[in-house]
Amino acid sequence: MRYARVLVALLSCCVVAVPALSQKVLAQNKAVKIGVLDDMSGPYAENTGPGDVLAAKFAIADFGGSVLGKPIELVSADFQSKVDIGVGIAKRWYDDEDVDMVIGIPNSAIALALVKVAGEKNRIVMPTAAATSELTGKGCGPNSLHWIYDTYGQTKTIVSALTKQGGDTWFFVTVDYAFGLAIEADATSFIKAAGGKVLGSVRHPLNASDFSAYLVQAQASKAKGLIFADGGNDIINGVKQAAEFGLARQGMRISAPLIQFPDVHGLGLKVAQGLLMASPFYWDMNPQARAFSDRFAKEMGRPPSFIQAGTYSAVTHYLKAVKAAGTDEAKAVLAEMRKLPINDFMTSNGHIRADGRVIRDMYLMQVKTPEESKGEWDLAKIIATVPGDEAFRPLSDGACPMAPKH
Repeated sequence: MRYARVLVALLSCCVVAVPALSQKVLAQNKAVKIGVLDDMSGPYAENTGPGDVLAAKFAIADFGGSVLGKPIELVSADFQSKVDIGVGIAKRWYDDEDVDMVIGIPNSAIALALVKVAGEKNRIVMPTAAATSELTGKGCGPNSLHWIYDTYGQTKTIVSALTKQGGDTWFFVTVDYAFGLAIEADATSFIKAAGGKVLGSVRHPLNASDFSAYLVQAQASKAKGLIFADGGNDIINGVKQAAEFGLARQGMRISAPLIQFPDVHGLGLKVAQGLLMASPFYWDMNPQARAFSDRFAKEMGRPPSFIQAGTYSAVTHYLKAVKAAGTDEAKAVLAEMRKLPINDFMTSNGHIRADGRVIRDMYLMQVKTPEESKGEWDLAKIIATVPGDEAFRPLSDGACPMAPKH
C-alpha cells in the first residue's frame, strides 16, 4: 500500500514536470529560425542551392538581422536529391532545432511530404523551388505557401503561345518523378484544350547524361513540338543533344517550360536562341531588380535565377508577417502573410490565395539571338505579360480542400 502511494506521488510529479519542461524549452527559443533545404551540389544547384542561401542572407540582413527583439538565424542543408534524407532533415529542424520556417526544396516529392509534416508540427514550409502544381491542388496544406511558380503557370504560358504558332502535335521527354509528371500532365491538358494531340512520351532518370534514345523516339513520332518536362542540368543536356540531332532544323519546335536563365547561359545563345520561356522575374526588368542582381552577382559571379530572386522575396515577406503578428507562431504568421500585399522588385500587388498559391504576373520571354545580345547575361526579351489571374490555375479547379466551397 505504501509502495502504491509512493508510485502515485512519483507519477504525479512526472505529470507536472512535463509541461514545466515544455515551457522551459519554449522559453529558450529566443530566435526566429529559417532553414534553407536545397540541392547544394546536384542537378538543380545552379538555380537554387548556394544562391538560395545567399538570397536568404541578403533578406535577413536587409530586415536588420532581428525581429521582435530576437535574432534571425539561418541554417541550410543539402538533401542530396533523396526524399528520405530531405524529410528527415526537415523533421530534425522542426523537432530539435526550433526551425520556424523551411524554404527552398527543389524536389516536388520532398515538398509534398513536407506539406504534411509542417501541418502536423505547426511550422511553416515555403517550397520556393519545387514546381508541382499539386502543392496547391490535392497536396495543399494550411501551413504551406507556394511562392514563385508552378508547372501549371509555366506550361500554360508557353504551350498557349506555341499552339497559336501552329503547334498541334507534341512529344514529351519527361524526368521520372513528381515534378516531371506534373509538367507533362499540365501541358497535356492545355494541348488537348487547344485541339492538339500528344503523340508520345518517354521517361528519363534525374540527372541523365545521354538523351539519344529519347530523341530518336521523338524524331520518329513526327510531332511538331518537343517538350522537355524536366529542369536544371537535364534541360541543358537534352536541348544540347536535340540541337546536335538537328531536330529544330527539321522543323520540330523545342520547348522547355521550366528553363531558367542560368540554363540558357549554359546552353549558349547559338543553341538556345528562339526558345520561349515563362518567368516571374528577369534580372534587368526594372532598376530595383538590376540593383539586387548586381549585388547578387558580386557574390555569385552571375545574376540570380528567378527562384533565387523569389527566395529573397519570400523570406522578406515572412519576416514582415512575423513583425506584424508580434509572434513567430505559425498560424498567426500565416494569417498575416495572407493579409499583406506582396510588393518588391519582382512582384507588384501580389497576393496569397486560400490554397497557398501566390498570384503574380508572369512574363512570356524569348531567348535572344547572338546578334541581339549586348552582353554575357543579356539573354532574353519580354514579349508578353500574362496577368496572374490568367497564368495560374483557377482556385476552383485545383481540388485543394482549403478552397472555398461554392
